[in-house]
Amino acid sequence: MWVLLRGGYPLRILLPLRGEWMGRRGLPRSLAPGPPRRRYRKEALPALEVPVLPVTATEIRQYLRARGIPFQDGHSCLRAPSPFVKALPLKDQNGATASFSLFIDKTTGRFLCMTSLAEGSWEDFQASVEGRGDGAREGVLLSEAPEVEDSEEVRRIWDRAVPLWELPEPEEAQLARVMFGLTRVTDDTLRRFNVRYLRPARSLVFPWLSPGGLGLRGLKLLGAEGQGDGVHYKETTIPRPGVYHNLFGLPLISRRDVELVLTSRELDSLALNQSTGLPTLALPRGTACLPPALLPYLEQFRRIVLWLGDDLRSWEAAKLFARKLNPKRCSLVRPGDRQPRPLEALNRGLSLSRILRTALPAWHKSIVSFRQLREEVLGELSDVEQAAGIRWNRFPDLNRLLKGHRKGELTVFTGPTGSGKTTFISEYALDLCTQGVNTLWGSFEISNVRLARVMLTQFAVGRLEEQLDKYDEWADRFEDLPLYFMTFHGQQSIRTVIDTMQHAVYVYDICHVVIDNLQFMMGHEPLSTDRIAAQDYIVGAFRKFATDNSCHVTLVIHPRKEDDDKELQTASIFGSAKASQEADNVLILQDRKLVTGPGKRYLQVSKNRFDGDVGVFPLEFNKSSLTFSIPPKSKARLKKVKDDNGLATKKPSSGKKGAVPQNSETCLDQAHQPCQPDPSKPSR
Repeated sequence: MWVLLRGGYPLRILLPLRGEWMGRRGLPRSLAPGPPRRRYRKEALPALEVPVLPVTATEIRQYLRARGIPFQDGHSCLRAPSPFVKALPLKDQNGATASFSLFIDKTTGRFLCMTSLAEGSWEDFQASVEGRGDGAREGVLLSEAPEVEDSEEVRRIWDRAVPLWELPEPEEAQLARVMFGLTRVTDDTLRRFNVRYLRPARSLVFPWLSPGGLGLRGLKLLGAEGQGDGVHYKETTIPRPGVYHNLFGLPLISRRDVELVLTSRELDSLALNQSTGLPTLALPRGTACLPPALLPYLEQFRRIVLWLGDDLRSWEAAKLFARKLNPKRCSLVRPGDRQPRPLEALNRGLSLSRILRTALPAWHKSIVSFRQLREEVLGELSDVEQAAGIRWNRFPDLNRLLKGHRKGELTVFTGPTGSGKTTFISEYALDLCTQGVNTLWGSFEISNVRLARVMLTQFAVGRLEEQLDKYDEWADRFEDLPLYFMTFHGQQSIRTVIDTMQHAVYVYDICHVVIDNLQFMMGHEPLSTDRIAAQDYIVGAFRKFATDNSCHVTLVIHPRKEDDDKELQTASIFGSAKASQEADNVLILQDRKLVTGPGKRYLQVSKNRFDGDVGVFPLEFNKSSLTFSIPPKSKARLKKVKDDNGLATKKPSSGKKGAVPQNSETCLDQAHQPCQPDPSKPSR
């Protein structure tokens, strides 16, 4: 089935909605029309019966040659005549016939027709060429029209927004420029990019225009809020993030442009274009994702400079995107004090053209010298916190030991049967996902429905079955997370799983893959295969995948059968020592008694290759929210007593036998600080 793109951009790619829930679309209540509505739009990755990588670039070329279809080899796509439009006797600037309007992705085989704006899979293209299938002869089947409500809301907000220079009060315009850092951005630049200001929301409004610049498809609102000594920016998109795919600045691109600067923010594109005059585009999801469906719009450029930001996360994203765009034509601006993000460089009076001339080529041979790496080493030394990775919000004790979540690492996680491994690891991954870490879940032990229910409960920090009237609101927010699920269940082969992961990294820019668990892939191997050797092969495959794709892999492995009175150790991981040797981190969920409390769980970090810190910290399960990070209400009351009276006095015992007093070893308040021991009880 063919799909007509909205404004030439593909559908069904998600980006996280930043900021708190203010209304149905993150707007002030006065601009948010009506209550939240159900929407079901995200799809899981293909099941086993549908090949994840159905075609290679070689097979595509062979098919086109066999059918007598001329084609041109591009950077990331093949160009060919479109079967959906009649060949036109037009000439481009080079004198060639301008009929090669179909772009075929070399990695996935998906195509996009730039003239009819039709897209589909490789099988759809074959069906059209061979004259079979629905819509093959008639051409394109139109998708559903844009939602009337979205269209009306976009038009209403756009009509209420005004250019900054037309604000009736000059003080308001000057304040807006200061808040968004636009003091050196001219009115001509804002007019050229058609940027407006929405006074009720105090937000800049960036339009999503069709490639020809004729139709208004959506809006991005950027609000600024003071946060300490700095400014915090909050984005809201209309339509919702799942269908917003704007390459900001695309209508200003000419067919003759051969160089491009790619940024992660619209404000940076304004600064770059004004200062250098070069064509600039801003990605719709910043450093989070470069959807492959946008690659056809970047094919015409012979050189692309990626200047995505001023931190290590932006630098890692730039290197990842360059691999997708073809590294041989990409250059990267390395973050540094003298090379900040473009808008800051403009405000500091730096030469943006000079910074662009220092961009480093993304492609190099397999062997590099320290001279090529010394700036990256300096970056890690000068910003140790960012080099340590993304920190957990829910598990500060995990930050104390592991320091953060880093790309390219392998984490092995184990624990006794029934101890809550899946529940803990789902909250562990959800914490990172809410911070913009694109996550892929492979749950072979429980169904995706049950897993999603657990994660939604953890996300809402409460049982939604008791408040179904809030389900749509929480489900909408949960749906906007960059979270995807494999549709596998039960035993699967390692080759199929790795292919699915490879596909997800390319299409969705996945940064974290969770595999629960390894034993379900070992069962798919032939009975004659040595199980220890099979496990070593599987662990090695995940290790290689994490390194080659700069993607963190969390692998759940069941432990060996141990005596109930013994705690698990690194050697307790099932199989040979290869799993613990290959892993960068080893986490063990212990379900044993602590010194002062029965049945307590705690997490043990037994290996940490980053800096060697290991240790344990207690966990307490909250049954109402299915979390290990949110203390039960009794703990909140204990903390409140401590805050009010300066002491952590224990409430009178209920008289039940076996009640155990709290002390500094087991009583942790919400800030994970030890409470004062009860003075009425003797110390142990």
